[in-house]
Amino acid sequence: MIGYKNILYCADYSEDAELALVYAVDMARRYDAHLHILHVLHSYHRYLPTEVYEGLEEGQQVGEASPELIERVTKDIKLRYFDQLGGHQPVSYTVVAGNPHVEILRYAREKQIELIVMGSMGKSETEHTHYGSTVEQVSKMAHCHVMAIRNPEKLYTL
Repeated sequence: MIGYKNILYCADYSEDAELALVYAVDMARRYDAHLHILHVLHSYHRYLPTEVYEGLEEGQQVGEASPELIERVTKDIKLRYFDQLGGHQPVSYTVVAGNPHVEILRYAREKQIELIVMGSMGKSETEHTHYGSTVEQVSKMAHCHVMAIRNPEKLYTL
């Protein structure tokens, strides 16, 4: 019998990721699982991923992923997803800086995640680096099941 105790939802605010949340919450309810919500702060720098451009004060172009920034973005995520969770408990919220696929895989191993749910086309997926897409890398290297959700109404091009 398939059962999940720990489900990881990867939040990146993309259209596909927002749809993936519906599936993650449904699976967490179905299996009475702990839902983990992880957001990796965006960075333009592959080799300096802690220099982020997300969540900064107006006028700042790049900044360090400080504890204050992480705390502020975590509060924003809690507010953003509160209604969509429909009271599901337990839920953990984590915000980190780094390379998205590396941080997702690290978190999944540390928290003994059994299912990773993510959007098939994230915000940064239009920029295919030599690493490939985040979903591609996570599904290749994950120790657990990976569910990639795509919007069937959206046209995807190569």
